[in-house]
Amino acid sequence: MEFMREYEKWLNSPALSQAEKDELSALKNDAKEIEARFYGPLEFGTAGLRGIMAVGLHNMNVHVIRHATQAFAQVILAEGGDAAKRGVAICMDCREGSVDFAREAAGVCVANGVSVRIFDALRPTPELSFAVREYGCIAGINVTASHNPKEYNGYKVYWEDGAQLPPHHAAAVAKKMTEIDIFTGVKALGWDEALATGLVTVMGEETDRRFMEEVTAMINDRETVAKVADTFKLVYTPFHGCGYKLVPEALRALGVKHILCEPKQMVIDGTFPTVKSPNPENPEGFYLAVDLARENDVDFIVGTDPDSDRVGIMVRDKDGEYRPVTGNQTGVLLLDYLIGAMRRAGRLPERPVALKTIVTTEMARKVAESNGVECFDTFTGFKFMAEKKNALEAAGEGKVIFSYEESYGYMLGDYVRDKDAVTASMLLTEMAAWYAAQGMTLFDALEKLYEKYGQYGEKTYNLVMPGLDGLKDMAELMRGLRENPPAAIDGVKVAVRKDYADGSVVDCATGTKTDMELSGSNVLRFELADGTTILVRPSGTEPKIKVYILTQGANRADCDANIEKYGAWAASLQK
Repeated sequence: MEFMREYEKWLNSPALSQAEKDELSALKNDAKEIEARFYGPLEFGTAGLRGIMAVGLHNMNVHVIRHATQAFAQVILAEGGDAAKRGVAICMDCREGSVDFAREAAGVCVANGVSVRIFDALRPTPELSFAVREYGCIAGINVTASHNPKEYNGYKVYWEDGAQLPPHHAAAVAKKMTEIDIFTGVKALGWDEALATGLVTVMGEETDRRFMEEVTAMINDRETVAKVADTFKLVYTPFHGCGYKLVPEALRALGVKHILCEPKQMVIDGTFPTVKSPNPENPEGFYLAVDLARENDVDFIVGTDPDSDRVGIMVRDKDGEYRPVTGNQTGVLLLDYLIGAMRRAGRLPERPVALKTIVTTEMARKVAESNGVECFDTFTGFKFMAEKKNALEAAGEGKVIFSYEESYGYMLGDYVRDKDAVTASMLLTEMAAWYAAQGMTLFDALEKLYEKYGQYGEKTYNLVMPGLDGLKDMAELMRGLRENPPAAIDGVKVAVRKDYADGSVVDCATGTKTDMELSGSNVLRFELADGTTILVRPSGTEPKIKVYILTQGANRADCDANIEKYGAWAASLQK
């Protein structure tokens, strides 16, 4: 069996430490675990790599990091010119192993003659995107698994525009990895050796200052914040991660006086001891922040994930309970606020544009277009939003004021090309303070938006399929939906069927097939006769299929009923 040969190769390699060999030796009677670790490499895609930290070809460890970096260095060198001199910016999050992995990546870059700019300690992901652009680097590497559980780590790669790697460069790296032996094909230097070459620049406070100058330049309305500063309060949690320093700094620059940081979760710890999962999408992780808010009579809670690129909020309702606000709702609130705030401040560009993903609420389009702002869809992932932003602005076809996706990611300004929880946290707080000045909470504001723009409801169902069998099940599910698409879902006819893999559009009533602009992504879309849209796609970073239900209704009850009805269908997909 191929995976057993790979296992033996690793077990006998002189590149492994004795501790690593002991870890593998302990698996000798566990064929299933050996297969899970060695049946194939982690797939290198436009999101880079992500996996559980362990010794093995299909895991995150120093050997996989070196291998990927060797391939990436060769792609950079193939650019020629001054690519090697421009170099790579490197960042890391709070996870166990992240600093070591970042330094291993630096050592491989330097051994290949590629200069490096590396942060002296953990930093928010958007600051890495900023550094690539600010210093004119050819590329960037960020060692992070974002909001994944503590067992995971990851390796995100960026290109010169500060966005994550475009598909053709990702494909080039993946191809190089198949050509390079993971042990004998890698050039590497230790951290001290790399420093001694003079090709490493360590970034610190000076880069923070330059980044924060850009962040705080995004403030629209200091005056209103100042009016409520003595009474307005918020609770903030970084979930043990990278937002602990710069997010509070941004809020203070905004003029907020009462920032209550959750003390236990302000402690940097890659094991995330206070939460099961450090994901602001999961409201249960906010329990300590809710306790702090309740004790201090606070209406507004902000939480950023471990690498500080996603942000989630909770707000107090009329009954005094703290409610999570979904990523879709947060984006709609912020988009509506930004249009008004920029207009009031004289900062709204002549042809404003908003970007959202194909799985993000259609309410965002309604808000944008009702206010004279164009709205475009992209595939999921901020690299696609960055690509669309760059193309629109280069062609003079509009200025992007806001980009967002339903999974709690928001991109603002021109200085990053990735989701940015530092800037978003600041502007969400500005928005909360502005509504406070009107005598409203964000719960009140969201209700008003539904009254103004109509009732929309959204829910994402995650069909978790772990392990080797899970990968097969995910592929089989997508294949089955393509070969035998549903004519109706829970008795409601499918009116239009779209496959983003080949860009095909099928009118189910007539069978007419046409093409759409977007293609090249493994996503299926079913548009139903009642106005509901259901999308199905495999996650790019986790072992699960995501089913998105986007619906409308005459009232909230209608939306909730649709979500429950179609949610049952989504659950039935997991055999």
